[in-house]
Amino acid sequence: MSVVCDNIKLSPSLTSLKPILILPLLGSLIVGLGMIYVINPPVASIMTTLTDWLRTMGEVNAVILGIILGTMMCTDMGGPVNKAAYTFSVGMIASQVYTPIAAAMAAGMVPPIGMTIATLIARNKFNENQRNAGKVSFLLGLCFISEGALPFVAADPIRVIVSAILGGATAGAISMWAGIQLQAPHGGLFVIPFVSQPVLYLAAIAIGSVITGVVYSIIKPKLAE
Repeated sequence: MSVVCDNIKLSPSLTSLKPILILPLLGSLIVGLGMIYVINPPVASIMTTLTDWLRTMGEVNAVILGIILGTMMCTDMGGPVNKAAYTFSVGMIASQVYTPIAAAMAAGMVPPIGMTIATLIARNKFNENQRNAGKVSFLLGLCFISEGALPFVAADPIRVIVSAILGGATAGAISMWAGIQLQAPHGGLFVIPFVSQPVLYLAAIAIGSVITGVVYSIIKPKLAE
C-alpha cells in the first residue's frame, strides 16, 4: 500500500481525504478482490472436499475427526489452535454438516469443568484461591467459556493441557461416534435445545470432564509445605 500511496497524486483540496477515505477504500477493494479471485477458489475446493468426506465417512473416521477437533479445542483454551477448530466446524454448518460443531463445542466445555472436578477430588493439592477458581470455572464451562481453565494453565501448563486434551478428545470422539448434531455456532447449556441427542451430548461432556479432572488430580503434585 505504501507504493500505491506514493504514486497517487491528488489535488491539494483532496489531499486531506487521502488517509481517511481514499486509501481505506482502495485497500478494501484490493483485499476484497484478492479474497474473491485468489483465496476463495482454493478454499472453496478444500471445503467441498471436506464436506464430501464428512458426509460419507464411517464411524472410524468420524471418531478420528472427533479426537482431532477435541484435541485442538483443548490445546490453547481460546487461542489460535482452538479458534481454527471452531472456524472449521462453523464452516461445516454452512454446508449442512452439523456433527463437527457438536464435537468441538462438547470438547470446549471440558477443560474448565474438568478443573472444577480436579479441585473437588484433590482439594489438598490446591490452595484456597485455586479452589475458588474451580468454582468459577465450572460456571464458565457450562457457558462454553474455555478460558475458565486459564488460571490453572498459567500455574501448571503442561499437566493441565495434557489432562484437558485427554478429556476433550474423548468428548469429541463420543460426540462424533454418536452422530450428535448441533445447528448453532456456539456451545454451552444454552444450545441444548438445538442438539439432536441432548442426553448423549451431556454424557460426552460429563465423561470428558471426569477424565480431565481425574487425570489432573492424579498427576498434579502436592502443594509445597
